[in-house]
Parts: sequence; structure tokens; C-alpha cells
Amino acid sequence: MAATGSEKQGAKAYYVSTPIYYVNDAPHLGHAYTTVAGDVLTRWHRQRGEKVWYLTGTDEHGQKIMRTAEANGVTPQEWCDKLVEEAWKPLWEHLNIANDDFIRTTEKRHTDRVQEFVQDLYDKGEIYKGGYEGPYCVGCEEYKLPGDLIEAEDGTKLCPIHKKPVEILKEENYFFKLSEYGPKLLDFYAANPDFIQPESARNEVVNFVKQGLQDLSISRSTFDWGVPVPWDEKHVIYVWIDALLNYATAVGYGSNQAKFDETFPANVHLVGKDILRFHAIIWPAMLMAQGLPVPGKVAANGWLMVGGEKMSKSNLTGIKPQDLTSHFGVDAYRWYFLRAIAFGQDGSFSWEDFTARYTSELANDYGNLASRVAAMVGKYFEGALPSATAAGEAEQAVQDGLAKAVAEADRKIGEELDFQNGILSVFEFVKQVNGYITEQEPWKVAKDDSPEGRARLATILYTAAESLRAVAVLLNPVMPETSQKLWDSLGAEAGLGALADQKVQEAGEWGKLPAGATVTKGAVLFPRLEEPKKA
Repeated sequence: MAATGSEKQGAKAYYVSTPIYYVNDAPHLGHAYTTVAGDVLTRWHRQRGEKVWYLTGTDEHGQKIMRTAEANGVTPQEWCDKLVEEAWKPLWEHLNIANDDFIRTTEKRHTDRVQEFVQDLYDKGEIYKGGYEGPYCVGCEEYKLPGDLIEAEDGTKLCPIHKKPVEILKEENYFFKLSEYGPKLLDFYAANPDFIQPESARNEVVNFVKQGLQDLSISRSTFDWGVPVPWDEKHVIYVWIDALLNYATAVGYGSNQAKFDETFPANVHLVGKDILRFHAIIWPAMLMAQGLPVPGKVAANGWLMVGGEKMSKSNLTGIKPQDLTSHFGVDAYRWYFLRAIAFGQDGSFSWEDFTARYTSELANDYGNLASRVAAMVGKYFEGALPSATAAGEAEQAVQDGLAKAVAEADRKIGEELDFQNGILSVFEFVKQVNGYITEQEPWKVAKDDSPEGRARLATILYTAAESLRAVAVLLNPVMPETSQKLWDSLGAEAGLGALADQKVQEAGEWGKLPAGATVTKGAVLFPRLEEPKKA
């Protein structure tokens, strides 16, 4: 995506990352949920005129990948290459994700820097050799504390996330002195209360650290699919240490200092709540040990649930995003999950709920409003947008409603990552405009052919069209294709320029859409749904 003219060379980028996703299988709705959230957030900041960097990618080392590849009769690298190129990258393109980079942990630009980072910590005395024995979940690629496990009916100890038996591993490893960073982390959390969101996630992390941290095993010696430990190639670097470093290696750590200084650290790390401790404890501790700045915020989203279970391939509840986009469309898909589920909380996907919201809010409220206004400008003014010369209290109420919607959406989406209420504020304004048209009854006003009647009709339709201009700007980060169609229908580009150049924080400035703009009734923004089918 092209940079806007207001971006300054050398200014710190607004840097957002998703987790890098484990490529043991194709992506499902849960992966797409986080990635779409990051895309909306970064598109929003781009449309503020800010310099932005959006990173996503794939995590390709570790025992789980190795076993999955073996089960499929290919090498781990072949498995990763196939999944990334045939499933992950095409899906992000399909969902209109405007990421600036896609990092793979098998890339040399990453693996070389990982070895350098770990070598530096070793040279500083932050890493030592030791032994460890304990329960290990291959699915999480993590040693578990005994108190974290759940028990099956037969007494077998299970991972609480994957509901599968853990393995008892005993190996000689290298350890990072994580235990020494507990007090530093607690001081940091206290000084930066918004570092971990939501608050429930913050409380969980703080309580965990207060109980005392154990040193972290940062190598594995029982398998070889990973980045070799530079001073001891009998070991590979623990996949999570390898993975977390992507946020630094992808933006120039150790290779492009100017880019690194302009980008790092991330303003927001978006993560799933099951990997919160890695990002809110281990990652900042690693950065502190290396003397690097800590991220601005770690925001943990909840789980998407199906039948009361976390959506995942291992639980056989993974639903392909394409199952939904083929029925509802890509823009509606992007809108639905952020509108229906409060970011940071668990939420259940429902085909019926998606259908109901699509019909009510998208088709009936938003799409119908756009169609009605375009049709009336065409019918009563031959498609040329009239000027507003008879504005009164009703029009002022619409202007006030828009100013409120802009302020709320900008704060909720751009700052608080409250996508649900940010989107809701825009749709409340859409409802207000629909109500305004119902009350003003332009079809009746049109019967008055006097100059006063024509002026009143012109004012009503200009007010409605100008409202839609602002809605197109506000919803562009969420539904870019639909917003562009509306922008084109309003003839806005001729007078205002490209939609992407319109600043969201200025969308409430009234009177931007020039009189005389050619308004056309294009294709229906949200077509009637076909007969529902099951995902």
C-alpha cells in the first residue's frame, strides 16, 4: 500500500504484529480473526496519515512440525513451503490483508539473526547449561507446570488447551535466567498498566509472575528441526525463542539499523490468550536482557468457540474462512467477527447469527440506505448532487451524530482496540441517517415543485449523501471493497481524491462532498443471500 504524503521519513512507524502462525495445517477462522483485526487496526492508522508497518508470518520449526511432516512423508521444509505458498499466503490475499511483510522463521534473514541474538545472551552470562525433566506438550511446544495440567478419567495428565496427553521429557538443555527478571517485569507492569490487555489478561500475568519465575529452557537436544545453537550444534534453539525474535529480525535487527530504529519496538503485538505468557513475560525479559526497548502493548484476543471448544484443527473444529466468504463475501466476513465478538473475549461463531446480522445491519440498514439515496438523487436531480441551502435542526442533529461517531470510532478502534464498539458507533450513525430520511420523507417533499420545496428536497438528499461520504471513509479500514464502491457511487473521487487519502479523524468535517458530484446507483453493496448452507 502506498504511503500517504503526511508520512515523515525517519518517523517511528506504528508497528503492529500478529503471532506468527504454526504451519502444522491450513489456516482456520481463529487465525484469520487475529489477522483481520491487525489489518483493520493498521489500515485505520494509515488512514490517519501515519507511517505504518504491519507484520505477519509463519512459525516453521519445532517438534510438532517435524512430526507432521514425517506423517505426511515429506521433509519439514517441504511441508512448510507447501503450506505457506498454497494455503497461508493465498488466504491473506483473499481476505484483502495489507501486510507490509511476511516473515518465515526458516528464512536466512531470520535464522542468522536468531543465532546472533542468542550468542550475545550467552556471552553476557544470561544463558547456562543444565538439565530438565518435566511434562511437555508438543502441540504447545512448551514444558507445562504440573499445576497447569488437567486429568482424564483414567488419570492421564492432559494439556488443558489441546486435551491431549503430555510427554515426560528429560534432556540436557541451555537455560535463560528468566527467574532473575521477575522483579523487573513486575516494576514494568506497574509503570505501564496498559501494557497487557484486556485487564483480565494483565491480572493473570501479574499473578503468575508474582508466584516466581523458573529459568527457561531455550534449547532442545532430542530432535534437530530448528536453528542450531551457535556454540553447541548438538542443540537447536527452543522454537519459542526462535519465534519471538521474528518481531525484531523482520524489521532489520542486526542487518538494517535505520529500519530497525524507525520501526522497533512494536506498538501492538496481537496474540491469542493461549500464548500470552510467551509475549508478556518471556519476550520482554529477553529484550531487557539484550538492552532493547519493550513493546508498547500486548493485546490478547479470546478464542473462537465451536460447540464449547476452542476452534482448532486438532479439535476438528477448524472452519475454513473460504466456507464463509463464498457465501457472505469477503467484506462482510471482515466486518462480522469484529462486530459480533468483543476483542479480548471468547466468542462463539454462529452461521445463523452471521446471517441475521448481515441481513439486518449490512443489507437492510447500510446497503439499502446507499441504494435509496443514489436512486433519489438520480430520480429527482438527474444524478447531480444538489447543494444544501435549507438546513435546519434536523440536519444539525445529523452533523452532531456524525461528529460523535467519528470521535468514538477513532478512539475505540485506533486507540483502545475496541473494534466492536468502534464499528457499532458507525452503524448507530447509519441508523440515525435512515431515521432522518424516514422522518423527512423526501418522496413527499418532491411533490412540492416550489423553489422552497426543491431547496428542502436538495438539502435532505445532500445531507444523506454527505453522511454516506463519511461512512465510506470510516468503514474503509473494515470493508475496503464496499467502501470503494460507495465512494465511486457518490462520485467523490473527482472532487475529493482517492478514498485511501481521506483521513478518518477528519471524516466528520461537514460539507466535503461537492455539490454537482455525479451520483450513480451502482451494484447492490450487500446482495440478498442465497439459501443458507452449513459450514
